[in-house]
Amino acid sequence: MKKNGNEWHEEVGKLPTARSEDVEYAEELADADDREAQERADAAEERVTGE
Repeated sequence: MKKNGNEWHEEVGKLPTARSEDVEYAEELADADDREAQERADAAEERVTGE
């Protein structure tokens, strides 16, 4: 069934939203996805701060 805009919006409103949370990063527990995410986060931080 095709949903109209309001029904879609109501469903989206039920989805969890992202929050800015500090999390610990432990290299010894990291897998490849964790390391890639850390590299991307570092690159984004450099773009924002210009460092």
